[in-house]
Amino acid sequence: MNRYFLDVHALQTVPPSNINRDDTGAPKTAVYGGVPRARVSSQAWKRAIRTYFRDEHLLDPAELGVRTKKIVELLASRITALDPSLGEEEALRRADETIRATGLKTEVPKRKADQAKDGTPAPAPEAKYLVFLSARQLDALAALAGEGAADITGFFKDKKNKERARGAADTRHSVDIALFGRMVADIADINVDAAVQVAHALSVHRADTESDYYTAVDDENRDEETGAGMIGTVDFNSATLYRYAALGIHQLADNLGQGLRDDEPRTQPVRRAVEAFVHSFVASLPTGKINTFGHHTLPDAVLVTLRSTRPVSYVAAFEDPVRADEGGHLRAACDRLTAYVPDLERAYGSQGDPSWILRVGPHTHELAALGTETDNLTALVAAVGQAVEERLEKPE
Repeated sequence: MNRYFLDVHALQTVPPSNINRDDTGAPKTAVYGGVPRARVSSQAWKRAIRTYFRDEHLLDPAELGVRTKKIVELLASRITALDPSLGEEEALRRADETIRATGLKTEVPKRKADQAKDGTPAPAPEAKYLVFLSARQLDALAALAGEGAADITGFFKDKKNKERARGAADTRHSVDIALFGRMVADIADINVDAAVQVAHALSVHRADTESDYYTAVDDENRDEETGAGMIGTVDFNSATLYRYAALGIHQLADNLGQGLRDDEPRTQPVRRAVEAFVHSFVASLPTGKINTFGHHTLPDAVLVTLRSTRPVSYVAAFEDPVRADEGGHLRAACDRLTAYVPDLERAYGSQGDPSWILRVGPHTHELAALGTETDNLTALVAAVGQAVEERLEKPE
């Protein structure tokens, strides 16, 4: 199929917060344009996007996957569901044999094995690394384990059954696997190339880290007992962030294959995945120290463009850090985009690509010139989904 890319840009202001910490507990930062910027890593926001799919019921659970080392226990629960008479130990043994038949490596973690020497039950084996499998893949592996129930070890000594196990782990990918990919170093043939690239969110301005000194009082202190029961510091910053992601529609379609439902055309699962991604990218939020700072915000502006060339980030508009004026950093950032985007698109001949805008507040009004304005997130998602489906239906 033809190559299509969806660029998603967002400006989002967050108050004092520590959304994504480094190894010292301070907010992550980066130097860009010669000055320190607030940064939220792509990993943090991708995790927020994946959990938003499930928490907000954007997709059916059957269309989602799970990433875990505890894959043997997860599969054993499915095997037991097919045969409730099965004991826990036997279910775990069959699950472990089935997982290893795919080529994935499992072991009993040493720490847990040592604890078992003290008389606790033998722990379940775990994968040596995080494994990303879809609900449909787990169901297929459980069914395969059921076929070999009489002699699971002998069943998977048959080369054809091993190939079936590996095939079950590499077909009918969930939407989140199709979007974010899967990498297994020692069995590269079941790797999945990610359809989406999520950039690290950067502040459009210089951002300095500050520290909050806090104390906590012991509720049971007597009048003569002065002083705090606990003291400490927590680092934070605040920022107007530029967020960006690029979604390869063609790669997403390849990863999904015929999709997860047999009764629908191929374009439907792709459209559903695109709409879920755009919605979740815009509305999700990493929750690092959210109980401390309550940084519950949504983007002030979203710009989505459907391209037939290659993805284009607008981060260079902020290489020269914006300075706050009476409208704060947001208005200055919107002014930058309004001036930068048309020049860039004209210079590279891509003015004809369809774009959609969702914006909030008076400081973003100039951005309306950059695309078709939509009233709300639902309308934006539907417009993008419709355009993607129309492109997919076009003949090669």
